[in-house]
Amino acid sequence: MDWFTRMSVRGRVLLVGSVLTLALIAVGAAIPVPYVAEGPGVTFDTLGSVNGTEMISFTGDDIPASVDEKPSGHLNMTAISITDRLPLFAALGLWGKGSYALIPREDQFPPNKSVEQVNKENAQMFAESQSAAEISALTYLGYPQVLYVGNVIDNSPSAGKLEPQDRILSVNGTAVNDLKGLLTVMAGTKPGDAVELVVDRDGKKLTETITLGENPQDKTKGLGIEPQQRPSAPFQVNITLDRIGGPSAGLMFTLGIIDKLTPGELTSGHFIAGTGEIQPYADASKSPAVGAIGGIVQKLITARDAGATVFLVPAPNCQEALTRVPSGLELVKVSTLDDAMAAMTDLKNGKTPAGC
Repeated sequence: MDWFTRMSVRGRVLLVGSVLTLALIAVGAAIPVPYVAEGPGVTFDTLGSVNGTEMISFTGDDIPASVDEKPSGHLNMTAISITDRLPLFAALGLWGKGSYALIPREDQFPPNKSVEQVNKENAQMFAESQSAAEISALTYLGYPQVLYVGNVIDNSPSAGKLEPQDRILSVNGTAVNDLKGLLTVMAGTKPGDAVELVVDRDGKKLTETITLGENPQDKTKGLGIEPQQRPSAPFQVNITLDRIGGPSAGLMFTLGIIDKLTPGELTSGHFIAGTGEIQPYADASKSPAVGAIGGIVQKLITARDAGATVFLVPAPNCQEALTRVPSGLELVKVSTLDDAMAAMTDLKNGKTPAGC
């Protein structure tokens, strides 16, 4: 180290400073920060095709002729991008663009879960959003309701006798078509009573006798099931889109299904994009709620860049959405599916829908 001691004070200061600077640059360029970048992602028209395959299609009987109509408008679902394992300088560079937000990594990838687990959960939520969209759309269009056993509680009187996909046809000889009908029939029963259920399992009628248990929290008076009411159609709704996670496309899938199953254009030729989890109620008379989502600002940017002029915003996201509205994009506030359909009617009639 004689060479170092022989240097002037200024020389030593410059050398040490240079080494530290290079070390900091190396750290900033190589070591990931505990944040992910949330940015603009992709958008797909639910009325269009993905890789040559219609995003929403139908198979089965009595499919309405309207599914073959060619729309001039758009109903686009939107998604954000997540960039992980960012070094400091890269993170700051994305943040500086203004279209990205840095969020704690643990908000996206909880410490107790692997990336694979999070991705699997997001994929499951996406699949569930498609099912919720189908239920919401067919219920809105008035397709008849049917009732399924749904979840069978462990060690309950129905365990081992009923299965989740069993369709309930009757209880004690009384036909049951929906949840309200089931609860009405069960209202006159008590624990210890033997109840006869006729169900449809894979096209075959089965009769099961259930002895009701003691459970004051069980709305079905001790059957031990959590029934699910769903609309029934003679055709199957198919949604073709993968590698997208989370539940936020539910609203736009719902509108896409409704558009295809009804004559004319729901969009009246507008390029409409949006987001929001769709949350159908067990009571089919209630309009499905539109739930809050993440990354609303980035989704607005994605939609406008694709050409959207109208964006459906879940009511809880309105305040954040207003912080950065892309020029030329009209925000429409929606709390329920009925709100979204009312907005479609307003646009068709040249009116301005309720905004954020």
